[in-house]
Amino acid sequence: MRFKPNFKSFSLYIIVLVFFNCKTENKEKNIKPITTETESYKILKEQPADTKTPDGMVWVEGKTFLQGAKAGDKFAMLREKPAHQVTVDGFFIDITEVTNKQFKAFVEATNYITIAERPIDWELMKKELPQGTPKPHDSILQPGSLIFNKNVNAVVNMSNYSQWWRWKIGANWKHPDGPNSTIDGKDDFPVVHIALEDAQAYCKWANRRLPTEAEWESAAQGKATDNIYTWGNNSAVLNDMANTWQGEFPIKNESTDGFEFIAPVKSYKPNSIGVYDMLGNVWELTSDLFNVNFYRELDTSKVLINPKGAKKAFSPDNPYQQEHVIKGGSFLCHDSYCASFRISARMGLSRDSGSDHTGFRTVATPKMLK
Repeated sequence: MRFKPNFKSFSLYIIVLVFFNCKTENKEKNIKPITTETESYKILKEQPADTKTPDGMVWVEGKTFLQGAKAGDKFAMLREKPAHQVTVDGFFIDITEVTNKQFKAFVEATNYITIAERPIDWELMKKELPQGTPKPHDSILQPGSLIFNKNVNAVVNMSNYSQWWRWKIGANWKHPDGPNSTIDGKDDFPVVHIALEDAQAYCKWANRRLPTEAEWESAAQGKATDNIYTWGNNSAVLNDMANTWQGEFPIKNESTDGFEFIAPVKSYKPNSIGVYDMLGNVWELTSDLFNVNFYRELDTSKVLINPKGAKKAFSPDNPYQQEHVIKGGSFLCHDSYCASFRISARMGLSRDSGSDHTGFRTVATPKMLK
């Protein structure tokens, strides 16, 4: 399923092309979870006694668990299959997504300018677009980002994502809905409109890094090893546990969970180890390259030790750019269209793209804190 752009910007083209290609695919045969630890690797399980937990983080115990699509998950997609056994060393993770307050402190300390705030270089951009793509008018090639169109009254064709996405000039982390919006009074909201380079710059400043996809899933599992959701396998409690869409997407959001769109961090219950909002609210960046074939090319007869993802990125929907894996879904996810409020759900996001429902959280290892 493809959306062909007719104007606007490169970011609109790339994100709309792939961001919500969330159709349900064929069911996988039942997979028996394997949760025993590998004997050939000495896993870092417990938090070292000489390493203090950083403020705002929690220790994720090292363990072996089932990564990817779980048996009984009716929404599992081909790129989440087959499930495979992984062993991940223990590490620290932020208990919430990085907030506006935290990102503001970074910007004030470094004078950093995010990608969404920078002038657009057409000569650089066109190298990553189909040959012959016409240059948009200069009035369109202005700094900005992608925002959800909150005024959709009807949808003609659900495959035309441009009906509910808009390239908004002047949208960025300080102005999430455009130049007339503000984050005043929203210190505890997740920072959004963050591209990979922006998140990496924050991590460098904070002596952190982005999680691998396997680390992200380990933290999302909490004390479990094969859950579909961060709270277990009961989908009936979704509205109580995660900020997602209720009603008819994208026309009507009934907001039965109390939030129409993005919510402050810690608005929902944490998982079993005290990590908040890993499902819903905003998508979260990881360090792994996104390759739709990666899982199918793995040797699932072996336990993967601290996997770091594919060596090469590949997405047939976006052959022109390198994408990274994003996890967790967002406030726009609904089971009728985008059921990515599951631990195994995975999407790709191009390196220079951001939106009003994409953020990140960071991790740290004991070695990093020495």
